[in-house]
Amino acid sequence: MTDSHAGTSGIPAIPPPPRTRQLLLMAIPALLIGILSALTLWGLEQVASVLETAIWTTLPTVLHVDPAGWWIVLILTATGAAVGLVVWLVPGHGGVDSATTELISPPLRLMALPSLIIVVVLALAGGVSLGPENPIIAINTALAVAIVSRFFRAVPQQIVLLLAASATIGALFGTPVAAALVFTGVVAAAKAPGSLWDRLFLPLVAAGAGGIVTNMLGGGLGVVTGIEPYASTSIPLDALWGACVACAAVLAGLIGVFVFPYLWRAFRALKYPIVYTTVGGLILGVLGVIGGPITLFKGLDQSAELLSDPSAYSGGQLALFTGIKIIALAVAAAAGFRGGRVFPAVFIGVSFGMLAHALVPSIPLGLAVACGVLGLTLAIARDGWIALFIAVAIVGDITLLPVLCVIILPAWLVVRSAPEMLIHTTATDPDYLVPAKPA
Repeated sequence: MTDSHAGTSGIPAIPPPPRTRQLLLMAIPALLIGILSALTLWGLEQVASVLETAIWTTLPTVLHVDPAGWWIVLILTATGAAVGLVVWLVPGHGGVDSATTELISPPLRLMALPSLIIVVVLALAGGVSLGPENPIIAINTALAVAIVSRFFRAVPQQIVLLLAASATIGALFGTPVAAALVFTGVVAAAKAPGSLWDRLFLPLVAAGAGGIVTNMLGGGLGVVTGIEPYASTSIPLDALWGACVACAAVLAGLIGVFVFPYLWRAFRALKYPIVYTTVGGLILGVLGVIGGPITLFKGLDQSAELLSDPSAYSGGQLALFTGIKIIALAVAAAAGFRGGRVFPAVFIGVSFGMLAHALVPSIPLGLAVACGVLGLTLAIARDGWIALFIAVAIVGDITLLPVLCVIILPAWLVVRSAPEMLIHTTATDPDYLVPAKPA
């Protein structure tokens, strides 16, 4: 009689699923990673907020200058120069260029973190159109790998990466739901024992801890809207209009995606980081003067500003905001700044959805905004689950979810064959990456 787990006819043995005791023991480092990830995110954003207030409020007041005029060009150009100096001269060089990395990438050595933290804080405070998601995941994974390898050596590095990324996503959005949606496909495809929920258990522990700590500290999406709840009786017609808005939003986002590699190569032709980040900052400053202060920064607070009084903006203003922010996102991502692209995409989606409602008032505002966010997030992040989650969360109306689940299908067909907003380089890994352990 053969063993029930032994392979016959060349079939490899199937390892047993994890025991409850194993999951409980592993939950301890997962919980700690979640708490640490949320605290790191909160600390970084607090430092950036203090610096932002000094740059954009205190200094203009003291110097009696208009912060909405030439000051924008000055600060963004100076931000570009400062980021370029750090990338050029400081050990670690600001980590890996965010334009070349996925949301989850190989861990950095600790020596790269100070320079990465500096350039992220400078970009967030200086008004660069990028969010903190890619860098903060890189920071948290590096810290988690270093700490766990010292105190919990039995935990594999790949699991630590998964936990840190999940915890950070939970902290960014203030809920583990986003992390669960993002990682369902990842863990389902992994060759590991146990059911899907066995494999999601630890990432959800980390994400839940991160989300709770973020909410305790007053973080999360926190967007308050002036949009009435969706209560239409013509759902088929709304679904048709919503699909049109979402597909149009995808196409708008893909404009930035298509020009992105050309911009990246043009900036790199300038050779030196201090040159191309300074030029990038100058361009962002000019765009900021044209689009106004609302088109600066990562876009989450600015999305809330738009949604707090939707009637205050004309169609022309919304079209300007949308176009300027698409260009600013592509320039910021290509010019060597470190940052994520999801939050700026959300702002573009909000502005685009409000524009669609202004052009076709029969489309309910909440639906139009949700579809705009869905389409832009889908084009930039290329993840249907996170696009659905953010689209519902940004308008705060769960009743939109059924119709959005239908609307996303044609939008996905538009985006599925398009290129990603990612630069694929053939350069060797920098020496401040943690070397991968052999399987």
